[in-house]
Amino acid sequence: MTQHTPVPRLRNYQGPGILSYGFRPFFLLGAIYAGLAILVWLPVFLGELTLRTAFVPRDWHVHEMLYGYLPAVIAGFLFTAIPNWTGRFPLQGRPLLALVIVWLAGRVAVTCSAGIGWLAAMLIDISFLALIAAATGREILVGRNWRNLKVVALVVLLLIGNIAFHLEAHVSGTADYGIRAGIAAVVMLIMIVGGRIIPSFTRNWLVRENPGRLPSPFAGFDVAIVVFSAATLLAWMVRQDGRLTGILLAVAGILHVIRLARWAGDRTLRERLLLILHLGYAFIPAGFLLASVSAFDLVPASAAIHAWMAGGAGVMTLAVMTRSSLSFTGQQLIASPSTQGIYAAVIVAALARIAAVIVPLWSIPLLDLAGLAWVIAFFGFAIVYGPLLMRRRR
Repeated sequence: MTQHTPVPRLRNYQGPGILSYGFRPFFLLGAIYAGLAILVWLPVFLGELTLRTAFVPRDWHVHEMLYGYLPAVIAGFLFTAIPNWTGRFPLQGRPLLALVIVWLAGRVAVTCSAGIGWLAAMLIDISFLALIAAATGREILVGRNWRNLKVVALVVLLLIGNIAFHLEAHVSGTADYGIRAGIAAVVMLIMIVGGRIIPSFTRNWLVRENPGRLPSPFAGFDVAIVVFSAATLLAWMVRQDGRLTGILLAVAGILHVIRLARWAGDRTLRERLLLILHLGYAFIPAGFLLASVSAFDLVPASAAIHAWMAGGAGVMTLAVMTRSSLSFTGQQLIASPSTQGIYAAVIVAALARIAAVIVPLWSIPLLDLAGLAWVIAFFGFAIVYGPLLMRRRR
């Protein structure tokens, strides 16, 4: 995966600006839904609100974070990156609108699944990831961009995880393997995409603005870490506890600390658009290390899950969404005070959510803080970047 070029080829598109490029509707709607889902979840968690979903409350929350908001952001990223990888035209107009409607239908179907039935809800919900996998796979194959087929494979893994989630929840009452499969796919996606763009963006900025030590490029060391991490995540999916799983997770965590240190993130302190990418990736080794500690029954398993999801996925999605939105709408790549506030809020949300698991005595106030900060971060993105995403590129 190569660095974005800010002006890819475009058709002579005359429709609404928000449908001119994949990142526009999916980044905006994904951010709004990420905040809205937490606003709904907190009263559900406290027993003040009941949803007409076939899932138990915890599973609805996990599903809509893992298979609701994240696929929207992933779709926005892929439909923006793939034209640069392949040189083909981006998806625009009515086909893009159709995908947006399918995604929205999935959110309604899951939340109302007790009324329409679990099977109908599943079929509507999984259709979005199936279409994303088909569309991105076709573009990469036609564009003969073989090296990025692994990204499509991870989307397929996310689709399989979503199917497993629905089936497991229906048969067993709760979903566990479907949750871990989805988390593993998201962590792998961050490892692969982050491993390409973070050192690349960092190198370009350092060469121009801060000459000196440069990040190590993606090489055999990174491939070995990704392969080892994939095997470790597979072991974790099968069994979360036990000595072998704990050791594998600890080794993976240490390897990712080394990998991150090789990217010269300490030299990007004054470039917040870069710094946030390094901070977001830091939650990946944190998740592995917390999962290792959890495997030895020293902390609850959800500490690692929230490090990966609230931290890794939450911070990285906002980092990519802000940078891509600025780049592809022709703005300067500068983190404004409002953008830096968005970054600060999502980091507070992630740290507070992890702490709520580790310090149960303070869990309720920490959950409130995490929820408030998360909503501020994602609604903040929608407010600050929404006008930019809805108007035509200058």
